[in-house]
Amino acid sequence: MRLTKLHVVTLRDDPADAEIPSHRLLARAGYIVKVASGLYTYGPLMWRTLKKISAIVREELDREEALEVMMPILHPKELWTSSGRWDRYVADGILFTLQDSKGGEFCLGPTHEEVITAYADQTITSYKQLPVNLYQIQDKFRDEVRPRYGLMRGREFIMMDAYSFDLDDAGLDASYAAMDRAYRAVFTRCGVDFRSVQADAGAIGGAGSEEFMVIADVGEDEILYCEESGYAANVEKAGSIPAEAPASGDPADLEKRSTPDVKSVAQLEEFFSMPASAMAKTVLYQATWPEAEGVVAVMMRGDLDVNEVKLVNALDCLAVVLADEATVKRVTGAEVGFAGPIGLAEGTRLLADKTLAGRTNLLTGCNETDFHCLNVNVGRDCPLPEFHDLRLARAGEQSPDGAGALKQARGIEVGHIFKLGTKYSTAMDATFIGEDGKPHPFVMGCYGIGVSRTAQAAVEQHHDDSGIVWPFSIAPFEVVVAIVDVKKEDQVAAGERAYAALKEAGIDVCLDDRKLRAGAKFKDLELLGFPVRLTAGRGVADDLFEVTPRESGEREDLGYDEAVARVIELVQAGRK
Repeated sequence: MRLTKLHVVTLRDDPADAEIPSHRLLARAGYIVKVASGLYTYGPLMWRTLKKISAIVREELDREEALEVMMPILHPKELWTSSGRWDRYVADGILFTLQDSKGGEFCLGPTHEEVITAYADQTITSYKQLPVNLYQIQDKFRDEVRPRYGLMRGREFIMMDAYSFDLDDAGLDASYAAMDRAYRAVFTRCGVDFRSVQADAGAIGGAGSEEFMVIADVGEDEILYCEESGYAANVEKAGSIPAEAPASGDPADLEKRSTPDVKSVAQLEEFFSMPASAMAKTVLYQATWPEAEGVVAVMMRGDLDVNEVKLVNALDCLAVVLADEATVKRVTGAEVGFAGPIGLAEGTRLLADKTLAGRTNLLTGCNETDFHCLNVNVGRDCPLPEFHDLRLARAGEQSPDGAGALKQARGIEVGHIFKLGTKYSTAMDATFIGEDGKPHPFVMGCYGIGVSRTAQAAVEQHHDDSGIVWPFSIAPFEVVVAIVDVKKEDQVAAGERAYAALKEAGIDVCLDDRKLRAGAKFKDLELLGFPVRLTAGRGVADDLFEVTPRESGEREDLGYDEAVARVIELVQAGRK
């Protein structure tokens, strides 16, 4: 492929809205062009990379005997209401909804659990047809409130989504393991440094869930991991063993103390000369369910914080938000900063983190402005709360298995696998006839890979001050043959000769035959990031070519035969 025919358009400056290196570089190099917020056109070079990632995904999924299909992007509301997810996604504000000319309600698919479950119900009738794993690679749509970071958080993106159907949990375990193998192979072949972590299932639902994270400082997801045990989890899911709280002793008499303008945990520590771990702060939330709303109060040890994702799961609700000042006053009868578990308004649901189970003589708010209570004992002074794991794990705490301290890193989620169980098949009455002659719900798993996000995540990991440094496996081209001066016949002839020889050797090579000054051409090629450059310049008069790996930048001056052989050697090593 000749770059004069490839519509390569690079920019001198970074786009104003590009906040992270990968977004800046992809935009400057012309790989992506913004159409609107969160919407991009993929240029010819970017499309080559996306096709290579898609090919890797297909090869690894096909290796695990998954079958490719294609489903509609437009979904009728009825499918989504049958699973119970329409309200959840509308509440989350990420569903593109629309009406057709007949007034029917539809959405643009952010994911395809409903469509594939309906398909399985229509086409799989007997246990003899199972197991089946179906996948597609297709555009997805999510109405992100704040699209940012280019392809990292866009409103339209390319995703592989797969769905397994099994007889039972043992079959699901096997399908899940197969996809786990496939994912590890995909991301290894794409040349990214990744880590798999335990994760929350979120709006997808189901039991088991694992995310695949590309490690990067700009990642929007925070992960906690233990080097000693190998434990790793998204912070939304992570557990830990926090520092011990001081012994609380036998229940003592309740005491009410005046605490004028003492509201924060830090102020209480100083006022009472008491560690935060001996306190229980009470945080009020407004919770939303499909057909109801309500206020819930959460008791949390004073030195710890509420994990709102865990709270949503404990409540089995759509969403929670911190209660506003008016709601706090209505439910507690006090100003913000004095909430406690004693005397909450009738109907207020009370939850507590498990670290408070069995604790006595807590310091809490009194639900009275400028007062706190000492020696609060739940079950005696206030209703016994529901105990759940509601705590946000933190770096420095012990991993759940006690093997070592948790460390923190940031990651870009590029893949996610879920054990759905019968969540969708039961809700949608999707069944097969079992060996016993009776109908049984499908046991399902679902699996997603962000194809376009993986491309940008690779750039986030592989770049330098000059531009992109593509891994060989997903680079638009493995090698560029650069003709320094296209007006010089000997340089053109030498470049054409090397280009033809590399194509003949099976190398994915392009020829830079553009009429650019040498400095501008080399700067452009560094920005574009092809892994190897073979340069035909003035040295060709003496049969010399320059071989320059993009990553190291170390130039070798070699004769023609040696240069071609060296390029092939570099490519073969890079492919491994």
